[in-house]
Amino acid sequence: MAPTSIKSVLISESVDPRCRAILEENGILVTEKQNMKKEELIAEIGLYDGLVVRSATKVTADIISAAHNLKIIGRAGTGVDNVDVNAATHKGIIVMNTPSGNTISAAELTCALLMSLSRNVPQAVMSMKEGNWDRKKFMGSELYGKVLGIVGLGRIGKEVATRMQAFGMKTVGYDPITPLEVSATWGVEQMSLEQLWPLCDYITVHTPLMPSTVGLLNDNTFAKCKKGVKVVNCARGGIIDEAALLRALESGQCGGAGLDVFNEEPPKNRSLVDHPNVICCPHLGASTKEAQARCGEDIAQQIVDMVKGKNLVGAVNAQVLAGTFSQESHLLIKLGESLGALLQSCSADKKPLSRVQITTQGETASLTCFSCTGYMKSAVLVGLLSQDCECRPNLINVLSLSKQKEIEVSQTHGASEGNGVCKVELVAGGCSYRVSGSVQGGAPVLLELNGSVFRQPIALCGNLLFFRASGGPQLLSSMAGVLAANGVEIQSFSAPTAHPEDPWHCVGVSSLLPDLSVLKPSVKDAAQLQI
Repeated sequence: MAPTSIKSVLISESVDPRCRAILEENGILVTEKQNMKKEELIAEIGLYDGLVVRSATKVTADIISAAHNLKIIGRAGTGVDNVDVNAATHKGIIVMNTPSGNTISAAELTCALLMSLSRNVPQAVMSMKEGNWDRKKFMGSELYGKVLGIVGLGRIGKEVATRMQAFGMKTVGYDPITPLEVSATWGVEQMSLEQLWPLCDYITVHTPLMPSTVGLLNDNTFAKCKKGVKVVNCARGGIIDEAALLRALESGQCGGAGLDVFNEEPPKNRSLVDHPNVICCPHLGASTKEAQARCGEDIAQQIVDMVKGKNLVGAVNAQVLAGTFSQESHLLIKLGESLGALLQSCSADKKPLSRVQITTQGETASLTCFSCTGYMKSAVLVGLLSQDCECRPNLINVLSLSKQKEIEVSQTHGASEGNGVCKVELVAGGCSYRVSGSVQGGAPVLLELNGSVFRQPIALCGNLLFFRASGGPQLLSSMAGVLAANGVEIQSFSAPTAHPEDPWHCVGVSSLLPDLSVLKPSVKDAAQLQI
């Protein structure tokens, strides 16, 4: 990935001071403004290249629309449900979080709530403060030998499992991504949710909030659980259906709940908060000095590493960039963008663009990786759509933009001898255009244009003028005269190896022509671009 220019960052919430220090140490101007209203953020966001938030700032589509210079949104914490990721992706903005920053803190709070539920600790404390001494009222139960169901076996779920196993709990779990054999090494037996519900004495959830997890624990699932099951949610409000939880508590189907998160924060409906069998906290999962320091440092360092082109950690919408951090990948991306830009120039008056076929050939590791990761596809589309979109395309948003334009895009990779080659075919307005190129001598080069194979590879840089004409002896002098009359000098000339009817030629020029129509008497077709 080529270094991204981030000159200024707005921090809209309280984060550890190390966040600002790390950014400023690396030449980034930092502005801190807390408790901004939505209207204030909309008015100012256009001034910044980056935005750092925690969970209170809601980065909505309206805010993203006003962020004309924004390149990254950094969430100092796990989860990004306070960021409209789709809107950010459409605008080509990287959304990044700190996936491991608060893992230990969230896991420890989960364990604290599980222990408090088993022994009624908060209720007993409050009773003592009221002057009571009631030992029988707060009879608890041991965790030893009980079954803990962990829904979501990511970083936090794993840490909860290892800690609660120390209390002698049997841990079972469910996760659609983590392999069974991996979770087994942590001592967690994976099973389906239908198998999990009736086994558990305690259930804790550690999933992101998404359509498939909204209301994961509801009336139906509570009915499948053991009577008196106790539940904990230190993940996201909404994973447990709050109305269903209240009904389960009232009926005794649920014996207690530990809640650190709510649908609405702070909750206006206090039915759960006030229930005697509910232990609740004001979203304290990441509220430790260590977690805040870690998250603040992590998000700043991740931004700095991205700016310097070192690596990309925690990006939730930019997987295409994962393999783009070598000099070789920079050249391949430049090749793809250049080939796309050339096709755009050749087909400028042909609409609509309907199909793009990308073929990579060669045994080089880079081109094999290129085919697998998809950044070849994205690079070509960036060049192809760069002059045609209101929203400036980049590697992050270009696939969604092409889908929006109903362009059919396909990519294949095949082995061949010699240097790796990239071939692209475009169908636009019923016409077909073809180019092929490669990286040679540390630079992207063009090998072929619409069947015309050039004698020498053409370096894809500077001002290039392509034209289709019969290759008679007077062609070059005729073109030189036309260009000179328009204040343009020829700096290089490339002809095809063979002479099919009206082959394509290329001249490197001092500047682009203001109007290609001046070439019409001499050529049948023309295209130009600046790389």
